[in-house]
Amino acid sequence: MSRSNPPLFDRRSIPKDAQELVWRAPDGWEIRQFEWTQPRKKSRGSILFMTGRADFYEKYLETFHDFHAQGWNVTSPDWRGQGGSGRCGPHPHVGHIDDFAIWIDDLRAFYAEWRANHPGPHIIIGHSMGGHLVARALAEQRIHPDAVILSAPMLAPAGGGMPEWTAHLLSKIICVFGREKRRAWKVSEKPLEPEVLRQGLLTHDAARYSDEFFWFGERPDVRLGPASWRWVERAYSSTRQLRNRKHLEAADTPVLVLATATDELVDHATIERAVHLLPQAEMKLFGKECAHEIYREADPVRDEALQVSFEFLDRVAPSK
Repeated sequence: MSRSNPPLFDRRSIPKDAQELVWRAPDGWEIRQFEWTQPRKKSRGSILFMTGRADFYEKYLETFHDFHAQGWNVTSPDWRGQGGSGRCGPHPHVGHIDDFAIWIDDLRAFYAEWRANHPGPHIIIGHSMGGHLVARALAEQRIHPDAVILSAPMLAPAGGGMPEWTAHLLSKIICVFGREKRRAWKVSEKPLEPEVLRQGLLTHDAARYSDEFFWFGERPDVRLGPASWRWVERAYSSTRQLRNRKHLEAADTPVLVLATATDELVDHATIERAVHLLPQAEMKLFGKECAHEIYREADPVRDEALQVSFEFLDRVAPSK
């Protein structure tokens, strides 16, 4: 990939030739969808980009542009309960879900329609919580893409000094006492440690970090704050389910994992274990120069992550 004199891209504007659509899940729930296609004869293939917890597709317009410039069709839906896809709980700024299985069902149904209507090869990119859900759907044989890229996947939450079983038990107890739809923390993205500066957890690039707040001003409905206690409890349950050794060893899709050893939001040791168990997995590991949002990091990290991603796709999913 040549990065000399890259074209300027406005991260704070929807591309004129992209579409914002609505997809209806089998139960009728409306899912907001970003769609940026290529002229059919120029298509390199199709990418389905699944964002992380509390994310919305506007945050990744620049990354969509980078893949689109390489010839890929790019599709990105907001998860149910996030971004422009409504809320699953009573508070508009609390991210609630009754069970992660709901998202797995949405992903399976969306993927089936998307694959039928988009040219291959068919690639899924999942970031953080989106990476967890993509990996779980892959391990459970619910989706069958040609290749997968997982960016800082939430294969287990970072412990924050507390054993996982203790944190899971605590969240269960809180839910039993009727607080399942209440927010689990106040300020940061890190459960049980609310005073950590949020930007430091996500990216070293202040300008890219500020893009999120621009979109909060332009489109207030996409803003989402902390997760609910039920989300926390279900996250521990779902990540434990994903770590099933037999399921991981049976997932033979080529997988590239982008990770940082200093990630404070997801557990790196669990990622290392998964890469070891997945038959066709490889990993690009960053260090302290990289925080959680790898595709929204400062240029040196971001450019390297993109280069590795493009080379991986050229190798494992050549044009058909």
